[in-house]
Amino acid sequence: MSENNKDHAGVIFPPPLIYGGFLLIGFVIDYFWPIPVLHDIFQYALGGVLIVLALAIIIPAFNLFRKVGTAVRPDRPTTAIITSGPYRFTRNPLYLALTLIYAGIAIAADSIWVLFLLIPVLLIMNQGVIGREEKYLDEKFGEEYRRYKKTVRRWL
Repeated sequence: MSENNKDHAGVIFPPPLIYGGFLLIGFVIDYFWPIPVLHDIFQYALGGVLIVLALAIIIPAFNLFRKVGTAVRPDRPTTAIITSGPYRFTRNPLYLALTLIYAGIAIAADSIWVLFLLIPVLLIMNQGVIGREEKYLDEKFGEEYRRYKKTVRRWL
């Protein structure tokens, strides 16, 4: 890393706020133009399953961050590359979990608008967050990160 760079990824906005902001915008649109699609039992069951699945990803991922002593927040320095637990299957389990929570809430609320806004959320995440994190990790950890990146996909 060059000395002019700060020791963090320089993401455009905190990821939970990106998801939360678009969730809020979707619910405002849904309030004025609701378009019901699903039946009650199905929407709650499917939404609940997605949220539980997200929690099954988040808990071990957070525990690994604590175990290796590196920051979860992308505006803080990363001190280690985590390759175990959910990181064996995806390089971004926390973002995958946020996506599942977002989709689960959208489905449980039967909001097509919230679900539709997941598209720009994922575009922003790919370019403004994950892309920047990958560049930072590549510069900081070099070959170690490149090897990991070759063996584990960005999302799934």
